[in-house]
This record gives sequence, C-alpha cells and structure tokens, in this order.
Amino acid sequence: MSALTRNEAQLRAQLLDVHHYAVTLDLTTGDETFDSTTVIRFSARTPADTFVELKPEELRSATLDGHPLDPAALDGNRLPLTGLTEGPHELRLDARMRYSRTGEGLHRFTDPADGETYVYTQMFMDDVQRVFPAFDQPDLKAVFEFTVTAPAHWTVLANGTTTRTGERPATGDDAAAATWTSAPTPVISTYLAAVAAGPWHSVTTEHAGLPFGIHCRKSLAPHLDADADEILSVTTACYDRYHEKFTEPYPFDSYDQAFVPEFNAGAMENPGLVTFRDEFVFRSAVTDTERQRRAMVIAHEMAHMWFGDLVTLAWFDDIWLNESFAEYMGYQTLTEATRFTGTWTEFGMERKPWGYAADQRPSTHPVAPAPEDVPDTASALLNFDGISYAKGASALRQLVAWLGEKDFLAGINTHFARHKFANATLADFVDSLAAHTDRDVHAWADIWLRTTGIDTLTPRIQEGAGGWTLTVDRNGSRPHRINAGTYTRATDGLLERTALLDLDVPTDEVLSAAGPRPDLLVLNDGDLTYAKIRLDETSLETALRGLSRIPDPLTRAVVWGSLRDMVRDGELDPFDYLHTLEAHIPEESDLAVVQGVLGFARTQIADRYAAPAARDTALGLITAATRALLRRTEDGTDPGLRLAAVRAFIDSATQPDTIAAWLADGTVAGGPELDPELSWRILARLAVLGAIDADTIDAALEADPSATGRQGAARCHAALPTDEAKAAAWQRLFHDDDLSNYLFTATAQGFWQPEQTELVQDYVARYYPEAIAVGARRGPAIGEAAGRWAFPAHHVDEANLQAGHTALEDPGITPMMRRVLVDQLDDLARTLRVRGALDS
Repeated sequence: MSALTRNEAQLRAQLLDVHHYAVTLDLTTGDETFDSTTVIRFSARTPADTFVELKPEELRSATLDGHPLDPAALDGNRLPLTGLTEGPHELRLDARMRYSRTGEGLHRFTDPADGETYVYTQMFMDDVQRVFPAFDQPDLKAVFEFTVTAPAHWTVLANGTTTRTGERPATGDDAAAATWTSAPTPVISTYLAAVAAGPWHSVTTEHAGLPFGIHCRKSLAPHLDADADEILSVTTACYDRYHEKFTEPYPFDSYDQAFVPEFNAGAMENPGLVTFRDEFVFRSAVTDTERQRRAMVIAHEMAHMWFGDLVTLAWFDDIWLNESFAEYMGYQTLTEATRFTGTWTEFGMERKPWGYAADQRPSTHPVAPAPEDVPDTASALLNFDGISYAKGASALRQLVAWLGEKDFLAGINTHFARHKFANATLADFVDSLAAHTDRDVHAWADIWLRTTGIDTLTPRIQEGAGGWTLTVDRNGSRPHRINAGTYTRATDGLLERTALLDLDVPTDEVLSAAGPRPDLLVLNDGDLTYAKIRLDETSLETALRGLSRIPDPLTRAVVWGSLRDMVRDGELDPFDYLHTLEAHIPEESDLAVVQGVLGFARTQIADRYAAPAARDTALGLITAATRALLRRTEDGTDPGLRLAAVRAFIDSATQPDTIAAWLADGTVAGGPELDPELSWRILARLAVLGAIDADTIDAALEADPSATGRQGAARCHAALPTDEAKAAAWQRLFHDDDLSNYLFTATAQGFWQPEQTELVQDYVARYYPEAIAVGARRGPAIGEAAGRWAFPAHHVDEANLQAGHTALEDPGITPMMRRVLVDQLDDLARTLRVRGALDS
C-alpha cells in the first residue's frame, strides 16, 4: 500500500474540487466483511489524470461517468482515474471490505458479556480507505451522507443526525434489518467522517436548541446511567464556555458522544459524533483525578469542533493546529467552566512529562515541523506524540502569558472567520494573531514552534550585606515569561509564599531584595512555561525536607517535576527521590500529585532505574508511604487518596500475603470493597509473584466474563512465572493474527516482569525480528502496541541495547515500528546512564 505524499496531495488539490460522498454500507453480510458502495461527485479544474484510494477485500465494480473501470487496475490502494476532462464527474464504486480487529477502519467487536455486536469507524490518517473509497487528504473537503443497513435491533449513529428510513423483514436465513440515513454534513475532511452502529444504550437531552446524546454498550448501561449527569453537565458547560470564547457558533447539527470498545486513542473528534474509549464509562471506583481526566478529554474533543473540524490543517505538518490547541483549550476551559479547577496540576504531573520525555529522544521534532519533514502520511502518523500534544499545549500557555488572553482570543476568532469550512497553515494562524498585537508573533513562532529541545532554567542567588540578588541562567534559546515564588519557613513548619516575582528570561537585569534569602525559590511557579527547572542548593535541601509543606499543589507539582527531571538526568539519586516520597506523600492532599509521584516511583525508579539487587528496597519505600497513606485515610473522608494508595500498595507488593487476604475477603482492610478493577489488579500481582495458578485466573474470568475481564485474564495468564505460560503468551502475541488490539496489549503487559528477567531471557533476542514482522503484517496499531507494550524494557543491559540497534537496520521495519523502537532504545540507554550514575 502506498502512503500519500505531500507533493501528490498538493497536486491533486490543484486538480480537483470534491463536492459530495454518498456512502452506502450493508452491515448484515457476515461477521468478517461488509458491503460498501460509494458515489463521489467531484470536478476537475483542468484535464487530468489522478487516483482514488481504497483498501478493499474485493473491488466488485467501478464506473466513472457511467463508463466501467477495470477493478483489476487497482494498484495497492490506488485506482487510477485517467483522462479526466474539465468539469463535473461522478465516480461509483462497489466493494466488499473487511472488518477490523485492530481499531482501524470499521472495527467490529462482540461483547462477551451478552453476545451483542458493535461496529464503529476510526478513519484517521488513511483508514477511511478501509471503509469506503476517497480522495483521502485533509484539504479536499466535501459533504458526506451515509445510508446504513444494519440488524433491526441496532441504532446507527453518524456525523449528521440519523433517521430510520426502511425495514427489511426476516427471510430464510437472513435476520430482520433496518436502513438508516444520515443528514448531510457541512464540508469536512475525509478522516472526520464517522459511523457507529449497534444496540447502543443511549441517554439523550437537548441544550441550546441542539440534540446531545451519550451512548455505550448495553452491558455498560448501569455505569453510564450513574455518570450521565456528570458527563452531560461537563459537555454542556464546555459548549457554553466555548460559545463565550469563540465568535463562530458550533457548526454541526448535533453532538453525540459514543463510548466504544477497543478504541486505540483516548477519543476522536469526528464532528457531531465523537468517539471515546469506553474505559471512560467507569465500572469500578475511580479517583476524582480520573473523573477530571475524562472531563478534560470531553473538553479537548469539543475544542476540536473548531480547531480541526471547522478549520482543518492543509497537511499533516500542522497537526499541532489540531492537537496542541485542543489540549490547551481542554485544560483551560475545564478549569473555567466546571468544578474541576485543578487541571493544570494534573497536566504538570501527567501530561507535561510525556512532552519532556519525547523532546529528549532522537525522534524529537518541532511542534510545527517543516513541511519537508512530513513528506507522507506514514511519517505524519509518527507525530501524534508528547510534542504535538503536551509540548504544544505548554507553548500555547506560554504564548497566552506573553501575549495576553484578550489578544490571543481575538487572533483565534479572526482565524476562524478567515478559514471556516476550509484549511489553514501555521502561517495563516500567525497572521491572524499578528492582526491583534504589536508583538512579533512571527519571531515567537519561529523560536518556540520551529525548534526542538528543552531549555533548563537555574537560579543563582547571592547573599550580601542586607539582602540577596537573583539571576537566572538559561541553558537553551527560547524566551520565557515566568513567575518565581519565594518561600520562608514559618514557625509551624509551613512554607509561606512571601513574593511572586514576574520574570522575563533571558534578561540582563539582576533582581535584588532586602532581608535574608528565601528558604525556597521556585522558578516557573504556576507552571506557565515549558522548561526544566533546577533548584539552588538551599532550595533543594528545603524541598527534600519540606515539600509537602508548600501550600499550592501546582507549586508542589513544579517541584516534584524538578526532582523527577534531576533523577532522569542523573543529577539526583533515585533513592533520594524515594525517601522524599516516603516523607511527603503520606501528607499530600492533591490526588494528581500523589498518583503522579507514585507512578513515576513504581514504573521508572523501582522497575528500571533501581538495580535488581536494590529493587525490593525501592518497592519497600513505596510500600511504606502507601501504608502511611492508608492509615491516614482510614476514616473514609478521602476515598480518592485511599484508592490511589491501595492501588500503589498492590502494585508494589513483594509478598503475596496481605493482598491475597484482601482478595479472599473481598475487601481491603478498612475499605474499600474490591470491585472488578481492584480484583484483577490483585490477581495480576499475585500471578507475577507466582501465588496463583491458571485455574484461579480461569475461575475469576468465569465470574467476570466482561471485555475487561477477558483483558485481565489475558494479562494474568501472561504474567504467570512458568515456561508454559510464557510460551503460550508469546504464541498469542506474535502468531495469532486474530488477537484484538486490546487483548494484544493486555497479553504484552503481562509478559515482561522485572521479577522474571531470568525466566524470559531467551525471548529478548526473539523479540526484535518477531515484533518487526508482526508490525509489518498487522499494521500501525499493532506495530505501536508491539513496540510500546511488548518491549523488553526490564532487561537493562548493553546486549539488549545492541540487539535493538541492529534490528533498526532491518529493511522490513515499518516507520511506526522504527519510531517506537528508537524511543524505547533511547529510554533503555537513559536507564543505563542513570544506573551508572547511581553506581558511581
């Protein structure tokens, strides 16, 4: 299959105007394939030759202006259209297409809980070609209408409102069916077309004259109903806030949100039909930070209705115009419009580290890469990463701090007015901003959006007679507008903020103040810029001793982030971080901070940076902190903190007795009662420790035969410390091409365990050729999962690193697999450096 190049897209956009797609899908033809018939109306501006893309199981017929085309002319995913004359044309294609099991194209899922089947589209990048033929590039927008035949008890959703328009009674072996039609959309890009069909459980309402709906599998109905008010309240609050910010109204005829199974991303911004992974329908207890995360994704996807759907990138070098804006607007708008006011703390603890990590790898790229660096769709797919989301959102937050929100919003609204229902570039956006400010936004964009890497800001404090001075050293090239917080220890031990200084970095100015120097000085207090922050020696000592005594959770997040970066850079002993955790996490009140710190400690320090001989010590420090947090929350006044502590305790257990007793009792001592998530978490840890067998896992699956139960069982079976279990898991991962994307990931998560490195040592060398092969055979989604989840990250040695670099020379490696392996190998090399620094 050929990836579309930017040059080909530009040429085709000069030749064609695409007007309308009429897509007819028959979902009643079997479990493996469906029928797809499409009529495309388009015009040629000049006589031309071009092509249309599709990836059929079988192309049965094709006609252009009533004249037949030879289906055998299909070359990979391209059907040539030769001899086009100037003027209007009609292309009609009839094909049999294959359902997906990997979350790409038209994904089909049968719910093990009740046997019901659901399908939904994920068209992004070039996967529309798996569903229907298209001139598949973002700047050939058109109107879409769907006609869908589905089992009679199903409901069909699409971008436009849908109507049940026909019935087909049962005859012979054919079950009853119904036909649904969708209202025509405004012009949208091909990757945004969407259909979802199945026996959905739905909750609907109306707001501001617009129909709103939320939908999920029938087996999840009680859980959606329990949270429906919260989900719809967040949705409508964000809708209203965006209408206060933006002068262009919401441009589509309805707003449906479908929570769909086995979805690869967090969500997808299909206009009028946003699809979400259905883990956001919580069937077990969650923390309020996780509710906030769901709310942020809702806000993020709604922002896309303007950033990405109304105004769409012209080519994928400007993916940041979609994702960075939606990320920034999601966090900011949620803070302004809902009860979730701590969103930027969660961003600093969970999302920003994703950007920092990505920006320090060989695969880093500018937020807005040069067009020639995104030459085709295969390379574009690689840039949906921490740079385009977290770094881009951080850059926009810094832009607002520098430019001012009033001018920023004015520029955005000019951008919408100029380019609505069309396409735009970075240059277009900067021009819109420049129309509302005297500041040099073009220069700002060049230095912030066209460059890679992270600046490091370090304070230098000098004490003198009667006062102290501050200068800020910058290792990097970007300008920063930041706050610096000064803190003094009060008599009760609290660190009180004594000043919040406004700083422009770099500057020749030396700030001076009277009196003794502060006990703690925090650069980037408030987290308004994107930079690594270092602490001076006195401030570092204060932070290690008194971090939990800092009053503002966002400031604590900045300080914890500084300590995390120092660990990753080999400047702070990982065990100093763990001792700080042990001292301060039991006193921490912010969930995002607790979860972020415990997560880094467990997955990075204990599982990677700590040498095998020191791993139990690392886990012991985490366990000690969680025990203290459990004691503190015994009164039930903070169930979120308690749940976070319970999870961390389970994941860090080195002996099975306590968690096995919880499982047997069905409750944690002092609460909470075990729900499915906690039960499977305990079972997974017991499997790693060799404290249960396959029969125990099978019994648990019989008790919980849901989709998440199947994933939990797959994870547990793969984690069992026996040769037989590992061989079976390996066979499923790399030789069972019917394994769904979610079951692949669950199996991979269970396979490699830090406690089992000797048991699976022989699989390390096998991993690289087999992962490369499965990625090439099964496509980008499985390739990414194989690289991300099935990588032998716990085998921290030069032999693994060398084997990986040798594998990168394999001529059969796909771009996605290469990118993920490059990142994993860089993380492995960093782990070796951190261990080396610790040993020295």
